[in-house]
Parts: sequence; C-alpha cells; structure tokens
Amino acid sequence: MATIDDVARSAGVSTSTVSYVLSGKRPISAPTRHRVEKAIRDLGYRPHAGARALASNRTNVIALMAPLRVDVNVNVIMQFVTGVVTSARSFEHDVLLLTQDDDAGLDRVASGSMVDALVVMDIEADDPRVPVLAALRQPTILIGLPRQPQGLSCVDLDFDGAGHLAVSHLAALGHTRIGLIGSPLAVLERHTTYAERLLRGFNAEVAEIGVQAVHVSCESSQTGAVDAVDRLLADMPDVTGVVVHNEVALPYVVSALRERGRGTPENISVLAVCPSDVAEAQPVPLTSINLPAHAIGQVAVEMAMARLDHAQPAETRLLTPLVVERGSTRPPIV
Repeated sequence: MATIDDVARSAGVSTSTVSYVLSGKRPISAPTRHRVEKAIRDLGYRPHAGARALASNRTNVIALMAPLRVDVNVNVIMQFVTGVVTSARSFEHDVLLLTQDDDAGLDRVASGSMVDALVVMDIEADDPRVPVLAALRQPTILIGLPRQPQGLSCVDLDFDGAGHLAVSHLAALGHTRIGLIGSPLAVLERHTTYAERLLRGFNAEVAEIGVQAVHVSCESSQTGAVDAVDRLLADMPDVTGVVVHNEVALPYVVSALRERGRGTPENISVLAVCPSDVAEAQPVPLTSINLPAHAIGQVAVEMAMARLDHAQPAETRLLTPLVVERGSTRPPIV
C-alpha cells in the first residue's frame, strides 16, 4: 500500500508539499500540484481517514437523526437511511445514526466537533430542535418543512402538492365522494409536517373543486386499519375513491374494504401515498403517488456537502409528486 512518502518521491517533492496539495491549506503551483495528483493516481494512494480529518479540520462523518418509533414504518425509514448512507459514501463520509429519542446524542453532536454536517428527519411544524440546530456551526439539512426553518436547508416531497394531486386524480376519473385514511392521531397531534401538509393539500383541493370528502386518522396496525375503514364507511357509506397515507396500515385497509364488499378496483378505487415498492407489493398493485425516500436521502447529503464545501445558501427543495398508474383507480360504477 502506497504511503505519502512514496507519493512525495514519485512526484519529486517533499511530504509536506503532498500534504498541502491534499489539504489545500497552502497555494501550490499548478505544475507541482499536477505532478502530485498524477503520483497519487498512479500509486493508488488513499490518505488515512484520520490524517484527512486532521488536515482538513473535518471528521468525514455526517449525523443522521431518524425516527425509530412504533408509529412509523421502519422499512420506509430505512429507505431514507440508505439514501443518506449511499450518498455519504460517494463523498467519502460515514454516517452516525441517532434515534429520535436520543436527546443526549444530539446534545453531544451539537456541543462538539463529532460531525461535519447533520441530517434530521421527522420534522414537526414548531420543532423544538430547530433553534438548536440553527445555532450550530455545522450545516444541518431537515427532511421536512417546519413553519420557520430559521436559516436551515430543507428537502422533502411536496406533500401539499401530493394532497392536491390525489384528489384531482380521483376527481378526473369521476369520483365525487372521496375518503382519506391518513396518519395516526399521534402523528397529527405532534404536528409532523408531512402529515399536516398532505391533509392541508387534500382539503384545499376538495374545497376548490367541490367534491365531498371525509378524513379519518388511522393507527399503524391491522386493528387500526379495520377501525379506520369502519369509521370511513359510517361517515360516507357511498364513498367511491380512497386515498391511503399510512404504509403500515395500507394492506389491512385494502383487505378490510374487500371484506366489506368494496373490492379494489371493481367496487372502490384506492390510491396510496407511499414508496413505489410498497404499492407494488400489495396483493393488488396500487396506483400511487411515490414517496421517493431514497432520493430524498441522497439529496439531503448533496445539499449538506454543497453548504460545507461551497458555502451554498440555505434552500428548500420540494420534490414534485407524480401519480404512477397500476390499475387500482378507475371511474366509479354508475
């Protein structure tokens, strides 16, 4: 394995010159820099991670705070995590995972120099972490959209737009009585922004085009799904189209509807808001608005690196929602 001394001998320079080329701490003439870079490529030299960190004043670590609670779909959360980890590795960074309830872990990260940047998930409208994160010297990227980002960058699916799109898709097929089976009550009571924004977009589109609609919260379980379906049918017995925004409850919602004589898509249309693989894995593949969790995780890291390397100003990126047709929505039976 090549060492920094090998690189220096090959390039005909001192080891300190190689170090300055790697760290960028001192200007090096273009011809000398090119010789060093060629020697690095030819020898396959890779600086030790600790040496790189010391040279650049970086740790090459990104902290990721992810929710791992009973009311979230851990499989979907892991898609976000995979996106973050994959993108971080492309920037030669590792990922330190903090769980949502690890306040001490966040305090340790916030008060020291353990990480170069942070990515924080499961953002609430008035998230108490935002002021703490905004005061850090490290760039922080929120996966979510608080009411006041306080100078932090944000990335997420445009859930407002997803709510609008879900209603307009069903209305365009002729549905005038639409139900939304949504997030658990605890998620709404925490004012978690993805749930609030989807509901807001859903209600706004309902009001704008004049269809009838009912929203019921749904616990993330089989029992919760059955209860939500029964409440929906009690409130709107003639419902013809249903939007489901709850990945855990999704298969149980579809089966509960079928057990009550509302098979999909012959008797009722179902549109899911979830990752594509979740929609495709159902017994009846479901038309869906894709939640691109992996891509959002990747973008979050790219935004963090842009702020870290190029002092990119804070920004908000909302990915455009799109309907993927799989045959579970069709015009209602007249």
